[in-house]
Amino acid sequence: MDADDVAYPVFRDCLADLARVNRLTLAHRPTLSYLDKIWRAGSLPEDRPVEIIDVGSGYGDLLATIDHWARRRGVPVRLTGIDLNPWSARAAAEAWRGAGQVDWVTGDALTYGGQADVIVTSLVTHHLSDAQIVQLLGWMQTTARVGWFINDLHRHPVAYHGFKLLAHMMRWHPFVRHDGPVSIARAFTMADWRTYVAQAGVDPRAVHIRRRFPFRICVSRTASRS
Repeated sequence: MDADDVAYPVFRDCLADLARVNRLTLAHRPTLSYLDKIWRAGSLPEDRPVEIIDVGSGYGDLLATIDHWARRRGVPVRLTGIDLNPWSARAAAEAWRGAGQVDWVTGDALTYGGQADVIVTSLVTHHLSDAQIVQLLGWMQTTARVGWFINDLHRHPVAYHGFKLLAHMMRWHPFVRHDGPVSIARAFTMADWRTYVAQAGVDPRAVHIRRRFPFRICVSRTASRS
């Protein structure tokens, strides 16, 4: 779906279907649980808006969900979505006009200046090379004041075949039906993430690597007080 000959309406419709997949598979729940954890621990700043960056923000549905989470808890936030594809910013801005203010940035997160309190990324890292994942971990470690959270797929045969069946039943966009199983096949195991963390030079004692339902592996840095 990132090919140069894909028209914007097709790209937008694919992102919309992926957002539906995310809702159906509870994709945002682990990220919200992480935010709840560091909020309840008192790790988030209280004298200014909490700065949160979403790497690979796509359709913007994760940030829209985070905005809703923050409003319900009375937590002021400043949200930034970063994505390489310029059409992602356009699609996200069109889709989430009713949500809070979000800065949609087109570019590479690794060259994004400044810092943030929390950096999150969801269902993105399986698109990256091993070297890029290691780079991303290093960047998140040095850029996030409070902590970071990665949510991605767990490589598993049940997830692979189950998604194929579900996508066919739900009649999702053909690109989504094709890319979903490919993404699961390219996804990770717990051992993969332990290797990436070590290669990035991040202290493994400060990192949590956990399985989450359904067929997710989540990697996070232990939050510290800002």
